[in-house]
Amino acid sequence: MKIFKYPLTVSDVQIISMPLGALVLTVQAQRETPCIWAEVDPEEARRETRRFRIYGTGHDMPDRKDFPHYVGTFQLADGALVFHVYTDYK
Repeated sequence: MKIFKYPLTVSDVQIISMPLGALVLTVQAQRETPCIWAEVDPEEARRETRRFRIYGTGHDMPDRKDFPHYVGTFQLADGALVFHVYTDYK
């Protein structure tokens, strides 16, 4: 097992291909780039797509039912911008 980093863009929905069975650990900003870290088996050839949704603090969450699982929160611009990440994957 290894921990891999998956950079995000600050947009509504992200689709990330990960090795089958990846365990998402956290989401944080690294040098102003939001990233997801996941425990993965790098030998696993099978991939699965994971969908993530980013909501800004104070913004509407119209599709919250489609992304019910909270992953974490990250901040950009020295904390001036705060975002919250959810996924549809358990």
